[in-house]
Amino acid sequence: MDFLDRNINFNALLKFSHISQSTQQHLKRVYSSFAICMLVAAVGAYVNVVLRLLQGSFLSFAGSLGMMIWLMCTPHSNETEKKRLGILAGFAFFSGVGLGPVLNLCIAINPSIIPTAFLGTAVIFICFSLSALYAQRRSFLFLGGILMSALSLLVLSSLVNFFVGSVLLFKMHMYIGLLVMCGFVLFDTQLIIEKAEHGDKDYVWHCVDLFLDFITIFRKLMLILAMNEKEKKKERK
Repeated sequence: MDFLDRNINFNALLKFSHISQSTQQHLKRVYSSFAICMLVAAVGAYVNVVLRLLQGSFLSFAGSLGMMIWLMCTPHSNETEKKRLGILAGFAFFSGVGLGPVLNLCIAINPSIIPTAFLGTAVIFICFSLSALYAQRRSFLFLGGILMSALSLLVLSSLVNFFVGSVLLFKMHMYIGLLVMCGFVLFDTQLIIEKAEHGDKDYVWHCVDLFLDFITIFRKLMLILAMNEKEKKKERK
């Protein structure tokens, strides 16, 4: 049992020899901003669900879209860094507010769905992010075209289902959409690395990509769990 006596070097696990030091520093800024976005989004969700303020999905959608457009129109520079971080926080806040209707639905069905979905989302995001970070550079970039095509088909199917109202089509949309978003975590992570290696150090915008991936996975996972819980309650009756 000599292997039990060996010391595990956890620092070695966090070293990415195929990624330059400048890009590693860039990734630290991206994930630090991502963590702040998560906290601000939680505040936004609290304001909507608990305080019952900023009700209405259109308000949150308009706020998120407005903040994203403002961020896109604000160039990345040292002078605008604080301003762009503030816009990013506003975007995260309205994104959290936008989760209100889904959170209320989960609370009405079974409140335990929310922490379960969040934990599941965190595990999915961490696993796929680490896979992208440890994998050979550019190895997942081929997924870009496939994922965009799948996303287009999902949007088309949701429009069709708006008129058809098929439960089966809705379920397929949720599960396939979840799989597609997992692929986007792989793709976006490696795309951020490649952009940083080629001089694009806009960590604020790169944070938006990952934050949208996380929020979308969280939303879909909540809906899937809520849907399954509702079906179980019907079976018991």
